[in-house]
Amino acid sequence: MASAPSVGAGEATLPPLVPGPYRARLGLISIVACFGGLLFGYDTGVINGALRPMSEELGLTAFTEGIVTSSLVFAAAVGALLGGRLSDGWGRRRTIILLAVLFFLGTLVVVLTPNTEVLVVGRVLLGLAVGGASTVVPVYLAELAPYEIRGSITGRNEVAIVIGQLSAFVINAIIGNVFSEFEGVWRVMFAICALPAVALFIGMLRMPESPRWLVEKGRHAQALEVLKTVRPEDRAIAELGEVEHVAEEEQAAGHVGMRAVLANKWLLRILLVGIGVAMCQQLTGINSIMYYGQVVLIESGFEASAALIANIAPGIVAVIGGFIALYMMDRVNRRTTFTIGLTLTTICHALIGLASMLLPVGDPLRPFVILALVVAFVASMQTFLNVAVWVWLAEIFPLHMRGLGIGVSVFFGWTTNGVLSLYFPSLIEAMGITGVFFLFAGIGVLALAFVVTQVPETRGVSLETLEEDVSTGAIYTVKAKAPQ
Repeated sequence: MASAPSVGAGEATLPPLVPGPYRARLGLISIVACFGGLLFGYDTGVINGALRPMSEELGLTAFTEGIVTSSLVFAAAVGALLGGRLSDGWGRRRTIILLAVLFFLGTLVVVLTPNTEVLVVGRVLLGLAVGGASTVVPVYLAELAPYEIRGSITGRNEVAIVIGQLSAFVINAIIGNVFSEFEGVWRVMFAICALPAVALFIGMLRMPESPRWLVEKGRHAQALEVLKTVRPEDRAIAELGEVEHVAEEEQAAGHVGMRAVLANKWLLRILLVGIGVAMCQQLTGINSIMYYGQVVLIESGFEASAALIANIAPGIVAVIGGFIALYMMDRVNRRTTFTIGLTLTTICHALIGLASMLLPVGDPLRPFVILALVVAFVASMQTFLNVAVWVWLAEIFPLHMRGLGIGVSVFFGWTTNGVLSLYFPSLIEAMGITGVFFLFAGIGVLALAFVVTQVPETRGVSLETLEEDVSTGAIYTVKAKAPQ
């Protein structure tokens, strides 16, 4: 079983964090960068309410609905891979600025689309931006945050994602019910996301580059200047020395990109574990609920308009769960939250399957029982899994492969998400709610076994200490006391 990493000497010798203006600066940086998460959430959630009017106007079938929905997701897989690699070479900040432009262009194409083919092109552009944001923003925040509060700072991006999804659900419900007679109502739903794209672009022009990326590129003076704005001065100087030391060791060892990963069994192992964690998150089916929640609720017995409104409930509990998760991030171990989360989501899946089987169609209790269980599933997922997974992925990989590592991991996660998105409507048609959620429950048991036996702990340890432990395999063998 993987164990907690040891607390290295670096953590013990770094000057403590003290109150100061750097905290406000960190807060501002996280707010601006998290517009990327907000866009991620809105663009993935808006399809939930826009799909039905879009299908009516463009004449989509069940399969082409899956294509339109999953085109964003498959493109996000590519965007995650390219975004991670691009941010390693070009910089975290400049990559996020480029993503803001992609978000805006993709929105324009979707809103102005004359047919299904152009719509898919727009969804692909949005997917590239979503995938890039899913890898680069968490890494950017993790590399700027002190290790003591890294979890809560990095986790803000996931909260922004669910706020974006909730915003999409609420806006869809308002526009969809008030302007239901308007033929292009779904275009208005999509157009809203141009606003945060502009805010992200303008905001990131004034934000700093990641100090750890600057050190890797040999720009030490600039790295120190950035650190002094987000740390007390003595802490900034000490932390720069620690980052420089690890960077020098990496250069001496000749670690460069994928070749170094494949040549080192420990780096390869952590990459495979990262891929597994990203896939486990998606195999819970959370995004099937976020994309097709209205379809599930209609299948359970709600009328279409009522389902659009009821669909807001999972969005609300996702945001609440996200804030609870932020509170826990720097207090509870990542592995513990993973284990609790997968246990609860698997139980919810089994209960949804049972409720669907035992309560026949037409039973007045059926839609409300299934809605309550879906809400419980989303709450469990958001409180114990989603935030923790993104934080863990952003901090587990060594600096020289951080963009690559999270990019490859999230590529597999998005690909899994894409396959589910493409075939979920067909699965519902073929198996009904009962079969689909029993399938998710079975997968959940396997995912729980993987997490318990393979995933190492990362909380309360600096990125530099984690880097040394991962590169040498010590992270799997050290039987130290877990961080308190």
